[in-house]
Amino acid sequence: MISRYSRPEMAVLWDPENRYRAWLEVELLACEANAKLGLIPVKALANIKKKAAFSLDRIEAIEKQVKHDVIAFLTAVNENVGPDSRFIHLGLTSSDVLDTSLAWLMRRASDIIIADLKLLLKTLKRKALRYRKTVMIGRSHGIHAEPVTFGLKMAVWYEEVRRSLERMERAKDVISVGKVSGAVGTFANIHPSVERHVCRKLGLRPEPAATQIVQRDRHAEYLSTLALIASSIEKFSVELRHLQRTEVLEAEEFFSEGQKGSSAMPHKRNPISAENLTGLARVVRANSLAAMENVALWHERDISHSSVERIIIPDSTILIDYMLGRFTSLVDKLIVYPRNMERNMAISKGLFHSETVMLALVEKGAIREDAYRYVQRNAMEVWKRGGDFRERLKRDDDINRLLKGSEIDSCFDLSHTLKRVDYIYRRVFGSSKA
Repeated sequence: MISRYSRPEMAVLWDPENRYRAWLEVELLACEANAKLGLIPVKALANIKKKAAFSLDRIEAIEKQVKHDVIAFLTAVNENVGPDSRFIHLGLTSSDVLDTSLAWLMRRASDIIIADLKLLLKTLKRKALRYRKTVMIGRSHGIHAEPVTFGLKMAVWYEEVRRSLERMERAKDVISVGKVSGAVGTFANIHPSVERHVCRKLGLRPEPAATQIVQRDRHAEYLSTLALIASSIEKFSVELRHLQRTEVLEAEEFFSEGQKGSSAMPHKRNPISAENLTGLARVVRANSLAAMENVALWHERDISHSSVERIIIPDSTILIDYMLGRFTSLVDKLIVYPRNMERNMAISKGLFHSETVMLALVEKGAIREDAYRYVQRNAMEVWKRGGDFRERLKRDDDINRLLKGSEIDSCFDLSHTLKRVDYIYRRVFGSSKA
């Protein structure tokens, strides 16, 4: 999926030609290491480095006959190198090239995703600081609960994305292993120094113990990390979709000049970005399940994982890059409606102060169960018949015995409800001024 929300380098990374270039890089590094061991003449190495090349058309033509992509690739390269090509792929098996180059590409994809996450963090922090004191109703089960601020909502998201960044950095480390140890990982026909050289040059570590392949729990962890990122984006998007509902309208996606929301209804302004992101998260999660199913392979290797990975790894990294870019843009341009937040809070007629009143009664000596009952019966009357919650409380004899009117009034002070906002900000951002 290529658009203005994706980084061009992510799509290029998984382009077939770039994938073959990664294969060639592994092969050339292995040749360097074998030359140091005296297994390849210096002149032959120079000739290989000079002439090693390929064309996509030629690889495809050869693969139609041999039915093996690595052999087709090697044949195409060897045609350009000539007799010295006998030194290419010396002691290697196909998976040495495939898995090591894949790790290198996934590591580079990780860097793009990490940069995306850092940009989203900056955007969320900016919104959190801007709306630190913008009061809105908090909701549990979709029902008015107690007040929060829109900035706090952004701070919660910031902290979650920060954890995603930590997970992504760990996943990058987990996947950053190469394997150049031969047909079943025993180094029977290749020296371990070759693996060390190849991995060091690519910024990888050697897999401590391998079969014919790097073990797929690493790839499953990587894809699971992407799935968690996608799930967080979905969570945020679902929240924004709710906030944009006509009867709520506390926040809204930016609607550009000339944009249209419906083919039939000219008035529509729909949360299309949030809805698209919600759907794409399902694809990334499904891919993570496929990665887990790739962990179990027969003995030292089968290829049931190979066809799957050709889809799920490029698709998931490209999708996450796209999703992070699009969600960052959504947040950056988000329209916030503080007046609607005030309007919606007023719908509850002050009911969201019920806990503060109950605790004030307990502080005055009421048993908690009694205090709960006194407050709840007044709240239920407001639900059924309307009216003002505070005034009903003041007319309740059981409550009047314990609380003066002024004490009830103090329970309806929003500054009491939000007095710890700065404390939370210090925990998230490190200072009250952030």
